Amino acid sequence: MLVHPQIDPVAISLGPLSVHWYGLMYLIGFVLFILLGRYRIKHNPHSVFTYEMLDDALFYGMLGVILGGRLGHVLFYQFGYYLEHPLQIFAIWEGGMSFHGGFLGVFVAMILLARKHNLPWLAVTDFVVPLIPPGLGAGRIGNFINAELWGRPTDVPWGMVFPYVDELPRHPSQLYQFALEGVVLFIFIWIYSSKPRATGAVTGMFMIGYGVLRSFAEFYREPEDGFMGVLTLGITMGQWLSIPMILAGITALIWSRRQTVSTQNNPRKRKKR
Repeated sequence: MLVHPQIDPVAISLGPLSVHWYGLMYLIGFVLFILLGRYRIKHNPHSVFTYEMLDDALFYGMLGVILGGRLGHVLFYQFGYYLEHPLQIFAIWEGGMSFHGGFLGVFVAMILLARKHNLPWLAVTDFVVPLIPPGLGAGRIGNFINAELWGRPTDVPWGMVFPYVDELPRHPSQLYQFALEGVVLFIFIWIYSSKPRATGAVTGMFMIGYGVLRSFAEFYREPEDGFMGVLTLGITMGQWLSIPMILAGITALIWSRRQTVSTQNNPRKRKKR
């Protein structure tokens, strides 16, 4: 049996200024986004993205992640709590970000970015989504440091006690999600996107991949208290939110395949491209 190391959530204190590990994890995610994005642009001369667009994508994406992620957490998971403590909505350094809310926020941000640069929306998201998993992994490490989003009770040898919760050994589900969302998903999407794909295919595969991996991880993660925990049919909020994401991903793949077939069967469209 393991015991959570109870790491101080504050990484650095300089007088009244405190830098939290959770915030540092987001910073790491944004830095990795830029580094990986520059690598993709450099090694793909046919990319629709430029370095300037990548900087714009980071700015727009940061707003989408922070605003969408926080609002998603408030609305999807602990609406009752934040209704009673509205000022806590702004305490994002304490954790509490919804991926699904952040995902919607980023997609809205990418729509604005696509309009700014006069590009197809899915062409923009196809470039961006392979850069997202490392940031997701960093965020899960932040969850682990904060000792939040712990797992369900278990008797596996690596079960971990979270003293702030109780004395029961639990799945370290934050680390499971780090491995699945941050490592497995990154490797899969990075390899998949390394070959030419029809517009929308990479985006669709990302949505399916994340939705499936997140749904699997939810079986080991303790449902959150508050407004939403386990819902209809014993399915958690995280799983319910992943279902439309998977369906949207399947739709994007079907659409991209039909667009490819249509282009192949129409010589005029090939010339225009």
